[in-house]
Amino acid sequence: MPELPEVETVRRTLENLVLGKTINEVTVRWPKIVKHPDDLQEFNALLSGQTIHSIGRRGKFLKIILDDVVLVSHLRMEGRYVYVEGEEEPDKHTHVIFRFTDGSELWYRDVRKFGTMHVYKIGEEEANKPLVQLGPEPLDETFNPDELYEKLQRTSRKIKPALLDQAVLVGLGNIYVDEALFRVGLHPETVAHKLSKQQVMKLHKAIVETLQEAVDQGGSTIRSYVNSQGDMGMFQQKLAVYARKGEPCVNCGKEIERIVVGGRGTHICPNCQK
Repeated sequence: MPELPEVETVRRTLENLVLGKTINEVTVRWPKIVKHPDDLQEFNALLSGQTIHSIGRRGKFLKIILDDVVLVSHLRMEGRYVYVEGEEEPDKHTHVIFRFTDGSELWYRDVRKFGTMHVYKIGEEEANKPLVQLGPEPLDETFNPDELYEKLQRTSRKIKPALLDQAVLVGLGNIYVDEALFRVGLHPETVAHKLSKQQVMKLHKAIVETLQEAVDQGGSTIRSYVNSQGDMGMFQQKLAVYARKGEPCVNCGKEIERIVVGGRGTHICPNCQK
């Protein structure tokens, strides 16, 4: 699933492609993607005639901000936006088509059909699902170690499942939790509330640095993820543990292992993360 850096890369790409464009009409070919409103005619009516003014992001969600409404979009496992200017025909995996008044189109493609879309009046999106349930933004200047420490003190879960909880901290998934924990030498099964303030300070720094480096590299290309123009992220070349089972640790040379924590495949160095 695309995590914060990948979604941020998509956001920046879309910003370069569709700002200032006005939606003429919307065609929904897989209705289950639209979660709010539940009426497709209302969904189309809310978006038609609206001009895109900015593209925001909240955790792993895109926020397409128009005149009066906000489209909140989650890519889930394999969702992608494709910008089209020619006569190309959408394939069977294209489920939502935004047609602009200038003849160009923005397609939402999703092989697994897990993506979601919500439309709200501007100002209402943060007070409703799914955004109302989200925790702090790790790359926001207001996010600090004390806030992370307080949240981790409230849970008896292992640190990896705690960090994957979007109500604790948004934007993190398997890749960047594994990478951040490796950077600070924490085993993913460490109980969250047993971490000291000093450990949480180091973890906070590792999370921020890992995510920022990944954003700067355009994210990680794992499996089928690419951005809205088909470009692949390059941070996967810097991954220290994720998807490197059997390869030598970049620090000590011991083989990277794959274990399961909270039902999720997890990569660790058994020497650096005892």
